[in-house]
Parts: sequence; structure tokens; C-alpha cells
Amino acid sequence: MSFLQFFVWGAWLITIGTYCMNAKGWTGAQFGAIFSTLGLSSLFMPAITGIIADKWLNAEKLYGLLHIFYGLILLYVPQVNNPDTLYYVIFGAMICYMPTISLSNSIAYTILKNNNYDVVKVFPPIRVWGTIGFIVAMWITNFSHSNVNANQFYIAAIAAFILGVYSFSLPKCPPQKSISKDASLLEQLGLTAFKLFNNYKIAIFLIFSMFLGAALQLTNMYGDAYLMNIASKGSFVEKNSTLIMSISQISETLFIVTIPFFLKKYGIKKVMLISMLAWVLRFGFFSFGASEGLGLILVLFSNIVYGMAFDFFNISGSLFVETTTESKIRSSAQGLFMMMTNGFGAYLGSKVSGYVIDTYYTHENTKDWHGIWFAFAVYALIIAILFSIFFKHKHNPQEVAEISH
Repeated sequence: MSFLQFFVWGAWLITIGTYCMNAKGWTGAQFGAIFSTLGLSSLFMPAITGIIADKWLNAEKLYGLLHIFYGLILLYVPQVNNPDTLYYVIFGAMICYMPTISLSNSIAYTILKNNNYDVVKVFPPIRVWGTIGFIVAMWITNFSHSNVNANQFYIAAIAAFILGVYSFSLPKCPPQKSISKDASLLEQLGLTAFKLFNNYKIAIFLIFSMFLGAALQLTNMYGDAYLMNIASKGSFVEKNSTLIMSISQISETLFIVTIPFFLKKYGIKKVMLISMLAWVLRFGFFSFGASEGLGLILVLFSNIVYGMAFDFFNISGSLFVETTTESKIRSSAQGLFMMMTNGFGAYLGSKVSGYVIDTYYTHENTKDWHGIWFAFAVYALIIAILFSIFFKHKHNPQEVAEISH
């Protein structure tokens, strides 16, 4: 389940930018709007599906239905030749897909707990198969040269149908009915956690989560298209741009194992600062990258540092929420953290980056990739500096030890 969950996303997420901007010739703003549907759907769909799974429908059945609908919509994508139409088509696909990320975690937790497994020990090795699935999908897209055409969506759709059908064979995960009938609408939607904005430290953390969330998907949006643009015709980079980008996901699997050490030794604030500075390097290396020689080495360094940039922020941020919120709203608080990063942050990052690229870094239909990535690097550096000034948190190694066990 974990493997296919991210396979059906990885088949096109990294390469849709190449498809839209290189194959279709659409503008950065048009593509940015299409990509922003990931963030927009993350604002409301996880809460809605959470209520459905909690009250009315088995989680594994809802999960399967969503993937089947997702696959059906992806089959239609190749028929679309208008960016405005594709916006609504991808939005529909994301409405089906984005809530399945949290549903897959819930299903896994339920099945493991029902079978008396230690979730803390058993789940991480299961979850890493999701990253492996994402990598394998990217490789299939790369070696079939589907990154430049619509076949990437067919690959994802077929896998989504397989996952959808398979889901109905999973152990039953019936509604828990943990939300009382008398609960307010805010409680049912998991929005009571918004009162956390009354706490200065948590509010600052969530605001910066949104700002950094705006940067989290930028290399996913533009990375493959960037490599295709800078590569020499017929070169290894042009033929294997998606394969090169997959090094980022491989890096993720390696850096995950180092997080407990860094958290225990340096604390959440420093680990998050390391993540932000890693984003500066991620964008900076891309800025000075080229198709051959030292430039390609810098691109490889950028992909290697991605694991630290992405994982350190997400996991340390989740841990911060876990250790600083009341148990009765902890799940809602985690949802709020994801909403700020993958929702508001991703939406703003997609929309604003597309506008900025078109307005300041596109001249006669040619993109200034050095300027684009350098601007993103400066943005990440400003966020890191401001975060170090305004976010106050005293490191307590005991908190990390308690959560780890």
C-alpha cells in the first residue's frame, strides 16, 4: 500500500512541469496555477474525508474509492490542451489524492495496532517503501521517456486502479465514531487547533511553516523542466533528467535515519535552521548548475542535500507540535501544521513563483534559470534569518527521548 501510495504520485509530480512548460509551451503562471491545486485541495479535503471515515465509511473502502476516482481523472489529462481546463482537471485529481496520504497512515496504524505491533518501530520501515515507490515511478517515467509526454499520467492511472482494487482486500478499518454527535462544527472539522495561534511561540512556528512550505515544492515544480532546458541536446542529462532528480528522494531515505541524532544533540530549533540553510544550498547549487562539468556536480550536490532540507523540517516540525500541544488537540494540531505547509504554503508558493518567473525571469520565452534559483535561495536565507531571530525555543533532550520511545 505504501509503495503504490506514492508511486501513483511520483509518476507525474516531478515531470508535470516539463509536460506543461516544455511540451505544451504554457507560461510559468499557468503552470503555477495548475500546481497550486495540491495546496488548495490540502486545505479542506483531509478534514472532510476524516469525518467520513470517522462516522460513516470504512477507511480502507473510502481509500480505495478515492484512488479509483483519481485514476479515472488522470486518464482524461492527456485529452486536455488548455491550461485553464487542466487546472480544474488536476484540481479534481488532487481532491481525490491528497486526503489519501493521511488515510494511508490511519489505515496502517489501525491494522498494526489491531495486530499488536509496536507502531513506533514497525511503521517507519513500512513508510520508507512509499519513498521507494516514488523513486521507482520516477525511473519508469524517465526510462520510458514519458516525462516529455502524457504517458506519465497513464502510468499513474494504471497504478491507481491497482491500488484502488487492492485496498478492498485490506483488513477492515471501520469508523471509530470518536467525534460525539454534540461536537461543534469546528470540532468536527478539526479546527479547534486554530486556538494555538494565541500562543506566541507556536504561532511564530506555524507562520514560518507556511513561509517555508511555499518553498518545499519549488524544485518538484520546476526541477525536471530546468534540467531539460539547460541540458545539451541528446546529452545524458536531457535523456535522464528525471533519473537525476530521483537522487533527491534517495537522499530522503538516507537522512531520515540521522534525524534522532541531530534532534537529541542540537534540538528542534537548530535542526529546523539546518533544514532552512539546506534549502538555501538546494536552490543555490541549482542556480550555478549547468549540464556538464562542475555544473552537473552542483546539481548532484543539490539533490543530495534535499533529503536534509525536506526531512529535517517535516519531522522536526511534527515533533515540535507533538511536544508543545495538549493531547486532546494533538491530532488537530498536526493537521494544522500540515495545512500551513502543504496547504497555504504550497498554494502561495505555486501561485507566486509562477508570477515571479513570468514577470522577472522570462525574456523572449527563455527562462533565466540562474536568476530563478538564486531568487529562491535568497528567499530561503531570509526565512532562516528571521526564524532564528523570532522563534524562541529552549532545547530539552528529555522531550526527544520521551517521544522516541
